[in-house]
Amino acid sequence: MTHFTFLSFDFMNLLHPQWYIENGGLWFILFVIFAETGLFAGFFLPGDSLLFVAGIYSSDLLPAALGLKINNSVVELLILGVLISISGIIGNTVGYWFGKKSGPFLFERKDTFFYKKKYLFQAKDFYELHGGSAIVMARFLPIVRTFAPIVAGIVQMDKNKFTFFNVLGSICWVFSMLFGGHYLQKLILEHFDFDLKKHLEVIVIGIVFFTTAPVILKMIFGKKRQ
Repeated sequence: MTHFTFLSFDFMNLLHPQWYIENGGLWFILFVIFAETGLFAGFFLPGDSLLFVAGIYSSDLLPAALGLKINNSVVELLILGVLISISGIIGNTVGYWFGKKSGPFLFERKDTFFYKKKYLFQAKDFYELHGGSAIVMARFLPIVRTFAPIVAGIVQMDKNKFTFFNVLGSICWVFSMLFGGHYLQKLILEHFDFDLKKHLEVIVIGIVFFTTAPVILKMIFGKKRQ
């Protein structure tokens, strides 16, 4: 059983999924998913790896946060998936509204620690290339998923169209990561007696690599074409 108690804080903790699981549980997960998809300052948060790790610890999250003990892993995952998906949907909606209201200002604003204009331009290029489906695809790309809804607001994407892709993207992203983490842990533990909870750093590095590789490749080959 995992105990959720606050430990001494270090800024680097924000990059480690297990810190959120151990210190804030479900409430921290909901906030991180909202912040990463709705606030441009949340681009550095570990959304993918946090969801994957949440799937691994799914049996602990509901009892710790809501006092619910459900002896059915599928039901637990479904409840977690719905709650986290709603958080992601709200986050993207806030990002869309923010972009719609303050788009021109963002493209003129100077860089700060929490705001990098180059990420906004990367998201804009990604959106223009893929259209409405970019809202779904962006969920699986770090940094881009933070700025994609803002760009959608800036270019005045139809609200109903955005809402459809927003809901679809959030559900696909959250459920795939949660179920992937849960069942990969179960499969590897049963067949290889290897507990992923004791080797989370390997999982996090793997997820970071596979989710950032497309962005890095795009940047490298994009520069070669110029």
